[in-house]
Amino acid sequence: MERLSAAPVRERFDGRAFRDALGRFASGVTVIAGLDAAGDPAGLACQSFASLSLDPPLVLACIARTSTSWARLLPTGRFSVSILADDQKDVCAALGRPGPDKFAGVPLAVTRDGGIRIEGALAHLDCTVDEAVAAGDHDIVVGRVTDLRARGTGRPLLFYRSGFGTGNFAPDAPAEVLSDWL
Repeated sequence: MERLSAAPVRERFDGRAFRDALGRFASGVTVIAGLDAAGDPAGLACQSFASLSLDPPLVLACIARTSTSWARLLPTGRFSVSILADDQKDVCAALGRPGPDKFAGVPLAVTRDGGIRIEGALAHLDCTVDEAVAAGDHDIVVGRVTDLRARGTGRPLLFYRSGFGTGNFAPDAPAEVLSDWL
């Protein structure tokens, strides 16, 4: 990956102000999960997720390097992304907390490649780790999508200013109608 750099900039704000400003950006909520090397489920809630490339099909996620779940997934070289629906706040809460029992009561399916798909999610993307780059206190993870599934209907779970919401748009409209929005 080519690195671009600029002159260092001195910040004029504290970490709380930075977090507060970024909290005004609404994002979707995903779960990144899979079986670790021992065959146990590992996963985390992730709102720093985006599409990266259509050809090849790549996505990216920014994951805190302090995440013990990510430390268990990275060596396997694979994971699944579940894009959560608006009725899955409890799933986000379960996968957003630390601890060994994160998946207790969470409906899931394990793929033949060891990814974990959360049942009821709007979409699932099975990925292999293409690259992981350290950036600040996070890893920027590039995943190559190897398989996917998407529901035909539903609304996304959104995260905004430390809370959950749903979008006020027509997620169930036919693709030709939605293309006018793009």
